[in-house]
Amino acid sequence: MHSSDVFCHYERTHWRLSDIDFSAIRRDLVRPEYVTMARSSVMGESNVIAAVHGFLNEFVDDYDFSSFAVVWGYQEVQHHNAFRAWLRELDADVDDAPVEAMREPYAPGTTPCATLATNIISELTVNHVYKAVAKYVEEPVLQQVLLNASRDEAAHAREFIHYCRERLRQHPEELPSVLETLYVYTSDDRIKHPVSMFKDNLTELQDHETIDTGLDLFLEQIADAGELEELQGKIRKTFAGLTDLDLSSNSRVRRALAEQLA
Repeated sequence: MHSSDVFCHYERTHWRLSDIDFSAIRRDLVRPEYVTMARSSVMGESNVIAAVHGFLNEFVDDYDFSSFAVVWGYQEVQHHNAFRAWLRELDADVDDAPVEAMREPYAPGTTPCATLATNIISELTVNHVYKAVAKYVEEPVLQQVLLNASRDEAAHAREFIHYCRERLRQHPEELPSVLETLYVYTSDDRIKHPVSMFKDNLTELQDHETIDTGLDLFLEQIADAGELEELQGKIRKTFAGLTDLDLSSNSRVRRALAEQLA
């Protein structure tokens, strides 16, 4: 099984939370936007339990992917705890109530391929943002957490791509749902993330940082000019490789979708 190879690779190469000396935080280098980004990241990563629950329910007939989902979930919980550990050293940890509100699982996607496609976009987005924010921050411990998490997200994206490709090979009729997912997440001038798309109406999140808080701050204060277009282009290129279609622009995505539905 592919998940067995992934597990062995992660076991050899993955970092540990205990490797990070949170007592070494340079408080003199911490800026308010660093705290905001970390708190936003905690909330984004807190959705992992709901996501694993959803994966295990939706892919009940796929042991291989389900096994990967459990390993993926462990690493995402690690990210959540790493950002919280950094915040705790600064007496800026998030409250438990909004985290607990994220527990409810997602409803199944329109197809299993759509679910996998959504997570490809999620991993590529967070990989890009974490890596860019790591270059921006000057506090070295937060920078280490961001770089570790960013590398993990890149590895996760590769595996979701693998499982989506395999699913499409067996179920080519699900291709339109993949194209529709791509269009939904890359068709306007803001960064969209599944957590905000599905959990933005929770009353427990009112007056609290969410993943959107960090993504908006990233675009407003941290991102270079053209970075949104770079991210969206990276996502479209990934889906072009996955589907063997020309998806280099929104109009081409729409055309490809229309052709598949015709």
